[in-house]
Order: sequence, then structure tokens, then C-alpha cells
Amino acid sequence: MSAVRAVFFDVDFTLIYPGPTFQGEGYRAFCARYGIDVDPRRFPAAVAGAAHILDRQHDGAYDPQIFIEYVVHIIEAMGGSGPRLEPCAIEIYEEWAACQHFVLYDDVQMPLKALARRNIQLGLISNTHRCLDAFRTHFALADLIKFAVSSSQHGYMKPHPRIFEAALDLAGVPAGDAVMVGDSPVQDIEGARRVGMRGVLVRRSENGSSASIPGVPVIRSLNELPNVL
Repeated sequence: MSAVRAVFFDVDFTLIYPGPTFQGEGYRAFCARYGIDVDPRRFPAAVAGAAHILDRQHDGAYDPQIFIEYVVHIIEAMGGSGPRLEPCAIEIYEEWAACQHFVLYDDVQMPLKALARRNIQLGLISNTHRCLDAFRTHFALADLIKFAVSSSQHGYMKPHPRIFEAALDLAGVPAGDAVMVGDSPVQDIEGARRVGMRGVLVRRSENGSSASIPGVPVIRSLNELPNVL
């Protein structure tokens, strides 16, 4: 097995998690502005029920409508309905790009610094419309993370091979020398393995997907990553 020369990270739910704006009460506040009544207690089940939309097969092109449909599904599962449902979902989608609504997991800085000390290049591959330069600056990661590819800018979404190939080109390393770290077995791990990269699946809680892929390490915390590599 070749040495690891580059590690790429997914962003949402791998490096950061949403704060109150994107929890149940936050959704209720968004919906109230559009005259939509929802039950915030139904939010966790609504999110779980909408997950299949993001993993659904499509042509790989970045399409905001996929994420808007995902949000609509969540609002409907929380009891929301009416003609202003989609405009509300569009506002939620647009606000998702703002870094101030998110929190960096407390296990990010130390392992990334440990990998950087080993002269491993670090990058991002994210299905997002968030500006990844702003992300690196906002969370004080610019000195550690050197490369970033967002699906909205690139044009293709994980698990399409082209977005992984674009990231490898930026790093200047062959696929066999690179690892993808993320929380989605389909988007992050299977997508990376299709182009010859290795994968590490992040499963932070027992409530997440139980799916696993033979030969792919599963970690509960990024603190485990340096030893896994």
C-alpha cells in the first residue's frame, strides 16, 4: 500500500455541524416568517426521513433543486404546508452557506495539525454552495487546508468521479496516494473509491447510518484519524 500524501475532508457533519438556526426551533422561525406552522419536536425524524433525497441517483451535475427538495421534505414532515413552502425552503438553502450558523467540531484542529506535521496535504471536497475560502478563514483552517473543491463551483457533486479527480489534480497526487474522509458512505467513500482513492468513514453517533463498506475504516472521532492513516 502506497504512503498517504493527501487527505481530503467532507465539510458538513464531518468538520462542522449546524447550530440552532438549523435545528427544530430554527426551522420553526424560518417557517413562521412564511406563515407556515411546524412542530419542532418532529425535526429529528424529518431529517432522517429526508436523507434518501441527497443520496438519490442523478446525473451528477450540481443542482440547487436537490437541496431545496430536501428542505421541503423536512418542512412537510414537520407538519408544514401551503403555497409559500418552497420560498421558505429556498431561504433555508441560501442561509446554509453562511458560516456563522455552524460550529467546528472540537476534534478537528489537533488531528489536522498532526497530519500537516507529517507533510500530508489537506483539502476539502464538499457538495455545497458555501464559499470554501470563507469557510477556511472563518474557522481558522486556512494554514492547514490548502485545497478545496465545492460542487457548486466545480459543477459536479460527489459521488461523481470528476469532482474527486479535480481535487487530486489540485493536490498533484495520484488517487492511490489520497484518502477521502467523510460521513456519507455513498457520497464520500464510494465516490472516492471509484477513482482509486481510499476512504475513512466518520460515524460520530449511533444514530447515524449503520451502512459500512468492507475494507473501509470507521472512526467515531477525527482524533482517531492520524493512527488509522
